[in-house]
Amino acid sequence: MFYYLLKYVILGPLLRLVFRPRIEGLDHIPESGAAIIAGNHLSFADHFLMPAVLKRRITFLAKAEYFTGPGIRGRLTATFFRSAGQIPVDRSGKEAGQAAIREGLGVLSKDELLGIYPEGTRSHDGRLYKGKVGVAVMALRAQVPVIPCAMIGTFEAQPPGKVIPKVHPVTIRFGEPLDFSRYEGMENEKAILRAVTDEIMYAILMLSEQEYVDQYAAVAKAEEAATAKERKFRRLPLS
Repeated sequence: MFYYLLKYVILGPLLRLVFRPRIEGLDHIPESGAAIIAGNHLSFADHFLMPAVLKRRITFLAKAEYFTGPGIRGRLTATFFRSAGQIPVDRSGKEAGQAAIREGLGVLSKDELLGIYPEGTRSHDGRLYKGKVGVAVMALRAQVPVIPCAMIGTFEAQPPGKVIPKVHPVTIRFGEPLDFSRYEGMENEKAILRAVTDEIMYAILMLSEQEYVDQYAAVAKAEEAATAKERKFRRLPLS
């Protein structure tokens, strides 16, 4: 109930008014049945804009930190995500990844839409990064289509670290469903999972026209943070 209240009464109309998103390819979303919508992830606003434009309900796998934040803001964020039916995902290890896959398959088993960001985290610089294979595992095990989605303009509207978004043109572009039924029964083969994931990321790339980086976003972030820390240390005056 709270999900639809947010979508149609509270948040949805506000998002449409502020961002005035342009929607392309909405006809690629099936009217019924299970499917995965896999998109790029540029902004915190992505979590709200895509559900606001879809006719059907979509459940996202959201990072666990959204549910465990400190203070009043953290509790409000957690309450919002839980009320909207979003699923917390612990990204700390292999077992956590398996738990996320089980949760995602549970959503698909109910013939619902599952939203996932294969990059695993928001892009810190607006580029598209290498996808993780969890999306391929779920697509092959559940035998469901994957609809690629590109969020365009949300990075400029609300880049990482910016709390209040600014008015900026936003386009949400859905591509044709990708069918991976030819790989049925191969969900345990690493080469197949990598090939399926790469095909999904290429479809997203064609829609978003971003610059692609063949590296995981989390690794790139860590490397840049380490470099910045090293530069700062070098600039410290010697006593």
